[in-house]
Amino acid sequence: MASMIALSLTAVPDHLRGALTRWLLEVTPELYVGTVSAKVRDELWKTVANSTGNGIAVLIYPADNEQGFAIRMSGQRRRHLRDFDGLTLVSFNPPLPTEEADNETAKHS
Repeated sequence: MASMIALSLTAVPDHLRGALTRWLLEVTPELYVGTVSAKVRDELWKTVANSTGNGIAVLIYPADNEQGFAIRMSGQRRRHLRDFDGLTLVSFNPPLPTEEADNETAKHS
């Protein structure tokens, strides 16, 4: 059965963006939506995950869980998905030591 998906991309190669427009609508730059089967969704995700490079990709699609959706992420990112008793939550990487030093300097200025 087909279901709606949303796919957000950041800093990915142009060829990937072009390939996605065969299946999905690009409603704003690097945000794609469409209705596809689970097989097509999974094949699109394989292509996206293998082509992300230094960019970021986030896929959201319906799932039979408490939240009603699932999330997949690929690429270099600051946010990470965490399972908390069956709920998907988003956590952030701690700041790098240089970022902490910069923040302390800014506070005392």
